[in-house]
Amino acid sequence: MRSFRTVRMEGSVQNTTQRVAAIHGLAGFGRASLTIVIPTLSSLGIQVCPLPTAILSTHTGFTGPSFLDLTDEMERIVAHWKSVGVTFNAIYSGFLGSPKQIGVVSRFISDFRSDRQLVVVDPVLADDGKLYRTMGQEMVEGMRTLVAKADLVTPNLTELAFLVGEPYSETTALEEIKRWMRRLADNGPKYIVVTSVPVHETGQSSVIGLDAQGNRFWRVKNERIPVHYPGTGDTFTSVLLGSMMRGESFPAALDRAVQFVSLAIRWSFGFDHERREGVALESVLHTLRQDALSYTYESL
Repeated sequence: MRSFRTVRMEGSVQNTTQRVAAIHGLAGFGRASLTIVIPTLSSLGIQVCPLPTAILSTHTGFTGPSFLDLTDEMERIVAHWKSVGVTFNAIYSGFLGSPKQIGVVSRFISDFRSDRQLVVVDPVLADDGKLYRTMGQEMVEGMRTLVAKADLVTPNLTELAFLVGEPYSETTALEEIKRWMRRLADNGPKYIVVTSVPVHETGQSSVIGLDAQGNRFWRVKNERIPVHYPGTGDTFTSVLLGSMMRGESFPAALDRAVQFVSLAIRWSFGFDHERREGVALESVLHTLRQDALSYTYESL
């Protein structure tokens, strides 16, 4: 087994493995945010440095969770990281607890950004045509500014509609969705990935990716499974990011992320446990270390 050593050089903390700053919430129960991000990226050989945005008793899919806002502590953590010279190969933000935290994350990106670094924003705002109950229009406006600083953005279809200021509909035509993605890319991101896009002609679901620099769209289809698990968006983006950091092409990384999430859902679906707990991630993580047997992505 490979071992990695951390060394201190010229006042900075450096590492011989790749390192991600993960800016997400931490829920004590229910697989979501950091309890998904840390094991998933670690399984892909990536060191995760968590910057918690909030501590919750459960994720927000449960009623009445306790919620400790860590905005002030985030500022102190960031200041200490700067003082010891920590560097990152990627910056990855997800659930944010308040509009003020968008400013914290924006400054973090400006302060820690470097060449050949991947900045990922998963704009956790909404699903099924409506905002989450902890989100409001101020968060939407703030997220638009944060997305502009990202290299890779991973909204679901509802979030894409909010980000571009268009009405959401499950029946939105593919060409219209592609136009929305181009508009989002015009603001700065190099890669746009939209999840939960219906394939109307087959009844399937799909993920669509835009490589704005190469001006290419990619799609990966998957069968709809009649169940919802929280945390699958965190799982998807984590696998996508980790795969790209390991050198996989953009469409291959898309494919791997879709396949892994589908596997996790199918494994979990057959068991009679509380679905709000999330997918049985621990049972399928080992498959991330295996080479993909096939790819199903297509060019659009």
